[in-house]
Amino acid sequence: MERFAVLPPGVSAGEFARAVAEFRACVGAGHVYVTPEQLVPWTQVMLPFEDEAFAPAGVVSPASVEELQRLLAVCNRYRVPVWPVSTGRNFGYGSALPATRGQVILDLKRLNRILEVDPVLCTALVEPGVTYQQLHDYLREHNIPLWLDFPAPGPLASPMGNTLERGGGQTPYGDHFGNCCGMEVLLGDGTLLRTGLGGIAGTRSWQAYKYGFGPYLDGIFTQSNFGIVTKLGLWLMPAPPAHLTFLAMWPDREAVARAVETIRPLRYDGTIGNFGVLVNDALLMTSFHRRAEVYTGTGAISDAAVRAVAAPRGIEPWCYLFSLYGRPELIELNTRIVTTAFEASGARLIAGVHDPMSINELTLQAFSLLNWIGSGGLAWFAPVAPCTGADVAKQNRLARAIMDAHGMDFFSGATFNGREVLNVMPLVFNRDDADERRRARACFEELLTRFAAEGYGFYRTGIGFMDRVAELHGATLLDVNRRIKRALDPNGILAPGKSGIHPLPGRT
Repeated sequence: MERFAVLPPGVSAGEFARAVAEFRACVGAGHVYVTPEQLVPWTQVMLPFEDEAFAPAGVVSPASVEELQRLLAVCNRYRVPVWPVSTGRNFGYGSALPATRGQVILDLKRLNRILEVDPVLCTALVEPGVTYQQLHDYLREHNIPLWLDFPAPGPLASPMGNTLERGGGQTPYGDHFGNCCGMEVLLGDGTLLRTGLGGIAGTRSWQAYKYGFGPYLDGIFTQSNFGIVTKLGLWLMPAPPAHLTFLAMWPDREAVARAVETIRPLRYDGTIGNFGVLVNDALLMTSFHRRAEVYTGTGAISDAAVRAVAAPRGIEPWCYLFSLYGRPELIELNTRIVTTAFEASGARLIAGVHDPMSINELTLQAFSLLNWIGSGGLAWFAPVAPCTGADVAKQNRLARAIMDAHGMDFFSGATFNGREVLNVMPLVFNRDDADERRRARACFEELLTRFAAEGYGFYRTGIGFMDRVAELHGATLLDVNRRIKRALDPNGILAPGKSGIHPLPGRT
């Protein structure tokens, strides 16, 4: 009998062998992987857990929706759970790995067609495996003057994958879910649903009007396990006539509240067109140094050590990178407005800085964070704050105290989306050190508990923490999600454990 790395829960070796044989018949033997050696590329665990906790039973990579439907029929027959991924670049949240051990990863990278780009309506229709780099290259090759809005991992990530996690970017189209329109979704029983106006025969407005008729369903397929999105419409940004990027810097660590109070009205009235990102100097230093070059003491890195390397570079404790967009005369006017506002708050403002996020340039610079310690340990703590200086400052004080107690360096990168601030704080740790993994996990769990006790929720979390975060957001929400799960995926085969949503007991 074939040697399997892991068996799906409740599935015997014989049953799984028959399922694997049928997988191969569906997609070809070269696109089914089940031995430990074959699975290595999909088993990178950055989170502070043991590798075995999320070990997949296999990987299957279909090339079409029809192949995917046949695979789901096999999975329903044998009760094999599957974990869909687009490109599997969900670094710091789980990469390609499933939330529970023994799932088969559905790697959708071969569904990688750009189905349509409309340069008049500024829309695109893509499959899960399309990357930002691929779509970026397509626009350039066809001389289409549209911009992408990509997240930090840029070229490697999938627009669909990031949108379905409700990720964000750094142009006026930074709300990725807010700027998608129309989904094709494969439900657990093999039914194919088109949301919005996609159900109209010969539809001409699928990517133009997102709400359609009746209940608006698209949101339930984000951060969920209710279906597999196989096509997604995107709204793309017309290239602006001009843009100008600024860096505002405040010279004191207590300035974060002033910074938020300065930024909010400029975001709300549209003067600042993009989210921007407010970062502390320690996070910026990961682009230039490794930790050992900055600090060799015990515990969390000290402010003095950070200032010793940041000050010579002209970097202050808090820095806000943002851009203005529009016609040159509008940018000239708004430059005067932001200059007055930021200088009044005690900030120094530098105009014309380089910002690859604003000029549609794809880089891997964001991954320099992984070089800080160098062992690949990364977990994103992502609380949501109301957009007030008092709330953001309170979150930072609380997080800093907890991280200091666990010996974790405090990094902060906050984005100003709407009425909320996504106050993302990465935990970077030595994953090769068992004690440091333990401390990072304990730190993360305390952050979750303490922030929830203060009334703060979370916009996203990694696979090892999904059950806890779902619990913190309330029993009623979790119950409703489980009811939807049972209705749309009666055998519970789609990504059990995603966002804390598990199949109900007694599934048929």
